Amino acid sequence: MAAAADHATPTYDRMKEVKEFDESKIGVKGLAESGIASIPRMFIHSPEALLDLKKPNSQTCTKKTIPLVDLSHFNSPTERHQLVEQVRDATSTWGFFQVINHGIPKPVLDETINAIKAFHDQPHEVKSKLYNRDNDKHGVMYSSNYDLYRAKAASWHDSLTVWMAPEATRAEEEDIPEVCRKEIVAWESHSTKVAESLLELLSEGLGVEAERFKDLGFLEGKLAVGHCYPYCPQPDLTVGFTSHTDSGLTVLLQNQVGGLQVKHGDEWVDVEPIPGAVIVNIGDLIQIISNDNYISVEHRVLSKTSKEPRISVLTFFNVGTIADSDYFGPLPELLSPDKPALYRKFTAQEFQENFYSKGLDSKSFVQKVRL
Repeated sequence: MAAAADHATPTYDRMKEVKEFDESKIGVKGLAESGIASIPRMFIHSPEALLDLKKPNSQTCTKKTIPLVDLSHFNSPTERHQLVEQVRDATSTWGFFQVINHGIPKPVLDETINAIKAFHDQPHEVKSKLYNRDNDKHGVMYSSNYDLYRAKAASWHDSLTVWMAPEATRAEEEDIPEVCRKEIVAWESHSTKVAESLLELLSEGLGVEAERFKDLGFLEGKLAVGHCYPYCPQPDLTVGFTSHTDSGLTVLLQNQVGGLQVKHGDEWVDVEPIPGAVIVNIGDLIQIISNDNYISVEHRVLSKTSKEPRISVLTFFNVGTIADSDYFGPLPELLSPDKPALYRKFTAQEFQENFYSKGLDSKSFVQKVRL
């Protein structure tokens, strides 16, 4: 009995490991660069989650791809209605689509990716000065896993987050890291123009005024995020980003290292990088406001053994300068006796508290307010 006790496995203290990793401020990139051959236990996902990762897609069938939308006809009086239908179809069946001819110059796209990579490539002692979880660095936050202390298992990515709007939380330009300052400001400006165009198309697709989503405040809350997914020695045991949905409207730019997957029905579909394209997806709030005419779908990022890191840059657009007492729910214009509301009304405060306090792998807000 004594011998057995001597060889007993010590009790695993996950929170201790999480805290030590967080306080080290090295992020997963630091772990990868340290030369580890196996990932820390806090990153290993459950057998059930890993089994879902290993489910084969229907490789014997024609490979599925998310829709591709060409915005070149946005200002065409004769072809705009076809574009509206195309966006409506993409958002009602997939919730995700790639966009070309969006007006963002290719040099801006390339420079944005390179600048975010340059930020993450900086020495630990430089990046660690910005490492925090409480947005106490004047609207700029560098961290690994925003839900690190709430998630069941951590994921293999680091993030630079910059608050761009509303004004009360916006980062001052001089507080954005110099290595990517100019590029983040340019990306935010260009991605906002793309979002504004798409919000018009989404409004028209519902048969309401083109400015309807904009009037709800969907350009008043803006968050720019630059993710880095470095080399992972055991990609079969973890993920780059767990399955989740977004909140409002997301405009995403990725480099040519794949890994993003979208759930379509019961199948996970790879989002293959298209040079010069950006990706757009619908979040929970838009699904609710559209009364299920548009859908917010789960997506995730796989971890990889690629020596070239996956870099993605996103702008999240959400309702910004809203009072805590403001109510949201399906647009009244969409409701009738034949098409009743599918969701109850809720306050902006309830949405913020529920959406941003949950772990990424927990129940979506859509499920919580469905009637």
